Amino acid sequence: MKTYLVGGAIRDYLLNIKVTDKDWVVVGSNINSMLKLGFKLVGKDFPVFLHPKTHEEYALARTEYKFGHGYKGFKYCASSKISLKEDLLRRDLTINAIAQDELGNFYDPYNGLKDLKNRLLKHVSSSFKDDPLRVLRVARFAAKLKYLNFRIHDTTLKLMKIMSHSGELLYLKPERIWKETHNALQSTHPHVFFQILKKCNALSIIFPEINKLYGIPAPLKWHPEKDTGIHTMLTLKIISKLTKNVSTRFAALCHDFGKGLTPRKLWPRHPGHGKAGIPLIKNLCKKLKIPNNIKNLSVLAAKIHDIIHDIYNQKPQDILNIYNIIDAWRKPERVKQIALISEADARGRLTLDDIEYKQGKYFIKMYKYISKLNIKNIVNNLEGSDISQKIKWERLKLIKCFLKLKN
Repeated sequence: MKTYLVGGAIRDYLLNIKVTDKDWVVVGSNINSMLKLGFKLVGKDFPVFLHPKTHEEYALARTEYKFGHGYKGFKYCASSKISLKEDLLRRDLTINAIAQDELGNFYDPYNGLKDLKNRLLKHVSSSFKDDPLRVLRVARFAAKLKYLNFRIHDTTLKLMKIMSHSGELLYLKPERIWKETHNALQSTHPHVFFQILKKCNALSIIFPEINKLYGIPAPLKWHPEKDTGIHTMLTLKIISKLTKNVSTRFAALCHDFGKGLTPRKLWPRHPGHGKAGIPLIKNLCKKLKIPNNIKNLSVLAAKIHDIIHDIYNQKPQDILNIYNIIDAWRKPERVKQIALISEADARGRLTLDDIEYKQGKYFIKMYKYISKLNIKNIVNNLEGSDISQKIKWERLKLIKCFLKLKN
């Protein structure tokens, strides 16, 4: 029995990326032997064990073959006779098919070390195309490693296109799609994830709401990039520089969904596109089982982002309504989130990415000024419906006072 460190831990270590998880492969063993050593069997689809002390994952070396559709359409063999080379052959990318023994020696039968050096994302074998999730995984790695100038090998991209046209992506479980998307949204360049999906023709299958935005024009006066799909990617690029928060990044991604529904006769204008996009956002979140907090912020951003652009011309009552709509009093973090999304929208345009977006800072400062209102004093002196009415008027007074100070 021999154990080897494999996969992402080695890749990230060699790239000077912090290693968070370690996976091990066990060669020359079986389930009974592992259990006798105190390992806990946890794998449902194939034999995976938790180490009795470190609780790191150890999997028996195995081979796989495709017999059906989707992630469940695999059968495996985890015989003690399976070699390390055979186990590594089933992995997705060469940079994830490197093993290291207990003495620190690398085992690299598929030239992953060379591809790490050359900054290449390259498939290990033709069996890559058997697992449709790998289209999303490669796109996610492209986003994660963009800052190191990694690129996808041409032959791998061709395979990804073949997989997109095969219909296999339709069998992916929503949870797995969202997991890869969520991980991509945590990367430094999440827009690359969606650009790669577009490039290999998978975006129209996985995210038709985004794909539909490409080719839809916007007013040249406000959008030098012209194309709404390009604007969406530029917006995601900007928001990712402003915050690491996944909810905020996803909401920025969805802010213009409604433009995909604008009748052609109204182009390049898109009146009411914010409200029009709300059902699309809700349907996407339901389809991929996206958490409610992310969905709710995305809906609010679609509804309000354009209003923040025009915040200087809003009446006090309308400004108060904005804070009420986003439930700023109970969820103050939303004020900054909405401000950042609007800023990303304004700066997510060709030649305009460096503009100063004063409206967002203004929106945040006004909220902080209003928040100095002492609610306890109001509650102590009033009862019932009078309380909410009094709070409303006091907040309006503070907004008016803030506006006078700024003028």
